[in-house]
Amino acid sequence: MTADTRDVIHYDVIIVGAGPSGLAAAIHLKQLDSRLSIAIIEKGASVGANIISGCVMDPSGLNELIPDWANLDFPVSVKVASENLLFLTKNSKLQLPIPKDFANDGNFIISLSHLCSRLASYAEDLGVEIFPAFAAVSTIFEDNKVVGIITGDMGIARDGTKTSNYQAGIEIRSKQVVIAEGARGSLAKQVIKHYNLDKDSGVQTYGLGIKEIWQIEPSKHNEGRVEHYIGYPLGHNAYGGGFLYHLDNGLLSIGLVTALDYKNPHLNPYEEFQKFKLHPQIRPILEGGKVIEYGARSVVEGGVQALPKLSFPGGVIVGDSAGFLNVAKIKGVHNAIKSGMLASSAVVESLGKEEAIIYSTKLQQSSVYKELYKVRNFRPGFRLGLYFGLIHAAIDYYLFRGIAPWTFRLKVKDNERLQQNAKPINYPKADGIISFEKNASLHLANISHDENQPCHLHLKNTNIPIEINLKKFDSPESRYCPAGVYEIINSDKLQIHSQNCVHCKACDIKDPTQNITWYPPSGGSGPQYSEM
Repeated sequence: MTADTRDVIHYDVIIVGAGPSGLAAAIHLKQLDSRLSIAIIEKGASVGANIISGCVMDPSGLNELIPDWANLDFPVSVKVASENLLFLTKNSKLQLPIPKDFANDGNFIISLSHLCSRLASYAEDLGVEIFPAFAAVSTIFEDNKVVGIITGDMGIARDGTKTSNYQAGIEIRSKQVVIAEGARGSLAKQVIKHYNLDKDSGVQTYGLGIKEIWQIEPSKHNEGRVEHYIGYPLGHNAYGGGFLYHLDNGLLSIGLVTALDYKNPHLNPYEEFQKFKLHPQIRPILEGGKVIEYGARSVVEGGVQALPKLSFPGGVIVGDSAGFLNVAKIKGVHNAIKSGMLASSAVVESLGKEEAIIYSTKLQQSSVYKELYKVRNFRPGFRLGLYFGLIHAAIDYYLFRGIAPWTFRLKVKDNERLQQNAKPINYPKADGIISFEKNASLHLANISHDENQPCHLHLKNTNIPIEINLKKFDSPESRYCPAGVYEIINSDKLQIHSQNCVHCKACDIKDPTQNITWYPPSGGSGPQYSEM
């Protein structure tokens, strides 16, 4: 299908992704100039369907974007009432002090899925057009400038033939494209590579967050309670930690984030999460309750050192597509919103220009950059182990107050960290009450996926899964994937169950030779989250 046979639509600005950064960008564009025509392209079946986060939110970004949000029925009502930071060993706990700057006073426990849905309706009231169930699969380059995007063809069978429901993708052209896909976005990868935007950046690193929503017994529910955990079960095997957030209506958000720079290919983030739930500190809270939703998503952890150049001819990158998560605070929504606003301001000032170069300047002068710069050494400090990381974090915070005369820069990518001949890890069998097999959890992600559509997980070389991944690393993709997508059949074939994919993108990040590339499946496919 050639470009001249596609339907073509024109807008002033196209935004790819209806997460907090993309929605904030759209809203602020309309606030700055209501005459602009703006479209948001969202791969999820509805806004919020693919959105997942912890999530304790610093409201500063929302306060700036929509100052009167509290009077507009926004789903932001559970204020943090109490919090704890605990170091876990296998059978016990140790309470740790919470640094003042990292405390959650004034923050809210939210469902990011709900917030994005509300932001979408607010944006639409301003005149923003939102198109869910449309996956942006490629950018349009003309004279080395991005002039738009193309959505995926629909009605293509698994063998590549057109079905009776075939519909060609749409060519959507604009003066500026805002890429807001979240961590490891596919279009962000395209433009970063094409323009070499990361040539002066440190290596980006990621974590895999696995989360469940539970309905727990009323006597165990403590609305507004926040608990963070480090140590067990990951210990020295990987950087990461767990969380428990008490929402309203008896709901509990529980999860574990495992850094994807771990070395042992036998480590299984999903099984580590199951172990976390079985800890004596955690299990009693869940007993008698019921898990109602499951999901997973990669999070960006590289910090300010790993930020790429944020603008390119014809567009800008915002939110976690760039990497504005504050790992030390475990907060990112406020920075995502703020980055969207800064980008919008730059875009409005640059609509008649080749590139919104001023965006990077605005970002470097903003609270986002100042906040990330102070914690720039937090995450890299843990590359040398749990205890060194904790000691360094304490020294950096209490002695240097975030302005230490050094900056750690990571040089090894997550996928390059795996070691051969590593020690196997034995995980306890799921009890079906608190811990579960992957297949049992997977149906709680409410995945909608046409099994006849083409596989959206592409192998560059079909021999590598056996000759390298299996023979050298014992098939790590069968463990780091939290959805059971990858399975070795008869010791000589990799079976890809793409219909199980929850869009976490761990495979795109952690595959040892970067042989797996994640592409957006047919629009509307994937998890259908409601409470995440």
